[in-house]
Amino acid sequence: MLPRRSRLTGASSSDRGLPNATVARLPLYLRALTQLRSQGSQTCSSDQLAESTGVSSANVRKDLSHLGSHGTRGVGYDVDHLRAEIAQAIGQTQDWNVVLVGAGNLGTALAAYPGFTSRGSRIVAVVDADPARVGEQVGDLSIESIDQLETIITERSVSIAIVATPGQAAQDVADQLVGAGVTSILNLAPVALRVPEGVDVRQVDVAAELQILAYHEQRKGHPREEAEVSR
Repeated sequence: MLPRRSRLTGASSSDRGLPNATVARLPLYLRALTQLRSQGSQTCSSDQLAESTGVSSANVRKDLSHLGSHGTRGVGYDVDHLRAEIAQAIGQTQDWNVVLVGAGNLGTALAAYPGFTSRGSRIVAVVDADPARVGEQVGDLSIESIDQLETIITERSVSIAIVATPGQAAQDVADQLVGAGVTSILNLAPVALRVPEGVDVRQVDVAAELQILAYHEQRKGHPREEAEVSR
């Protein structure tokens, strides 16, 4: 087995010629462009994309320049052309088969979510370690045993996995996924995964994000508290 290595959340994209920050924002632009196209817009400006995504106009222009798109002065960007460029850059010109490990409340909700398919990802299997859950229907899929994980990954050409297990099980699951050939993992478990070189991990920790918001809320309250103390 390859040695484990600690990886920062998010894969380095320097080998693909795009900075990590740019890669993270491209899906936002693609969503905004898709909405503009549905409204009948054929062109758009960097200011429009900035307003739709919450990204500064300067960053929009810089990000798109990495794709070779600079727009036309006085006209802006061709919506269809830019959509195609971004889709190609982030691998949305093909569907990616995904296995979801963990059929708890979060995993079940994700498995039933219909929005993945329209954005290039398709959950083809939901697996769980609880024998009592096997065969239970989740959306259009039946929960399968984690004992079948390697077979599922091989036979269904899976290269991306979602880990939605309890924290104590996540590393063992990641090891199984990597051993079966998965090279990209979206980790929803509240632990940092250690994976070999060449395996990309994205960490999504909702509780941590809420704690960050709580920090900002607390800071917003300080002026009022200080004013009350000074009275």
